[in-house]
Amino acid sequence: MSKRTLPPLTALRAFEAFARLGRMSVAADELCVTHGAISRQVRSLERECGVRLTQGPRNSLRLTEAGVRLAASLGEAFDGMERAFLSLKSTADRELHVSCVGTLAMRWLIPRLSGFHALHPGLSIRVTEAYGPVDFGRDQFDAAIRLAETIPGEGLEATPFLDNFHGPVMAPGLAGDLAHISRAPRLHTRPHRQAWAEWARHADVQIGEAAEHREYEHLFYMLEAAVAGLGVGVSPWIYVAGDIASGRLAAPFGFVRSPARFHFVAPQTSPRPVVSAFRDWLIEEARTAPLPPSLVAEPA
Repeated sequence: MSKRTLPPLTALRAFEAFARLGRMSVAADELCVTHGAISRQVRSLERECGVRLTQGPRNSLRLTEAGVRLAASLGEAFDGMERAFLSLKSTADRELHVSCVGTLAMRWLIPRLSGFHALHPGLSIRVTEAYGPVDFGRDQFDAAIRLAETIPGEGLEATPFLDNFHGPVMAPGLAGDLAHISRAPRLHTRPHRQAWAEWARHADVQIGEAAEHREYEHLFYMLEAAVAGLGVGVSPWIYVAGDIASGRLAAPFGFVRSPARFHFVAPQTSPRPVVSAFRDWLIEEARTAPLPPSLVAEPA
């Protein structure tokens, strides 16, 4: 692709403003610069073009024929850019791109999004799976949902909206024999192998070493392994509430609160209405979330 032959855009913008508004002082006010700065930019553009674009006394400048032609062309170009910008801005005002931990998105957020759209039919939520630290300067997300005790980072506003409870889950066939549970394979996820130790500490129980460990890449894989009777895993309550209600999973030891909470994270200076609407909806949805059964037994 050939290189564009264009004068400095600052000079083009200054000349377009003068041509459209008719006075350098008014153009200077629009662009938040001095009258002299506009004049210098117009002069520099004339040198670049090699023709006079303005004529007449300094206090009553008017466009030459060449200036009229350039002004008309620049007006069309700037109008097109303004339309494109306003269109993009309008889309951005209506759409929120949220990065979310995958299992929460699959098992809690997405099944409830129809309620958000019913309340806000003009707004759109786009969900992408992500787990890492939130950095809006690096990532192309507008907001994020993370499970953590705290959300580090400058310029972030983290709103906790949902408490986290966790506990062991298993197929109902394993739950009837506590001795068998202690011998069952212990299920883990690769990113969070400390889940069992954290649950034991929060529940204030002692657990021995398992005879066998089975590891999965994602939590939703581990939960399906538990449903299939492949072992016992630790899960947040909110991920498995539906499976326990339907009888796919059992939780004979109940669930205990963890220090981590689900947070909605957005840039601190974001004024977009879609951000506030989604945050408020999450908080309201969390208020209706069922509480888990408490700890009822200690594993053998």
